[in-house]
Amino acid sequence: MELNGYRIMWLFVFFDLPTETKKDRRNASGFRNNLLKDGFSMMQYSVYVRHCASSESADVHEKRIHKLLPPLGKVSVLRITDKQFGNILNFWGKAAMPSAPQPTQLELF
Repeated sequence: MELNGYRIMWLFVFFDLPTETKKDRRNASGFRNNLLKDGFSMMQYSVYVRHCASSESADVHEKRIHKLLPPLGKVSVLRITDKQFGNILNFWGKAAMPSAPQPTQLELF
């Protein structure tokens, strides 16, 4: 199977979790920490992203997210191809910033 920019996937996790009580804050912090343990990186405060080598790998991580859901709040997962991810424009102020570096791919023969 050949790896290409249309088969490689990126998962985005967007969430809005309550933080009114100590328990809510603990749940939100635990959710974020579990995303980090599962290989996600913080893109913005409530937006995390993870590279997946295939659609099947993305399926596994989506199922993990489902198991990690806190009792309250909203969590959304978006799956995009590597080609689409490469078109992201990031801005800080008015200056364009370079896209995040692509992870190195291991190719086995």
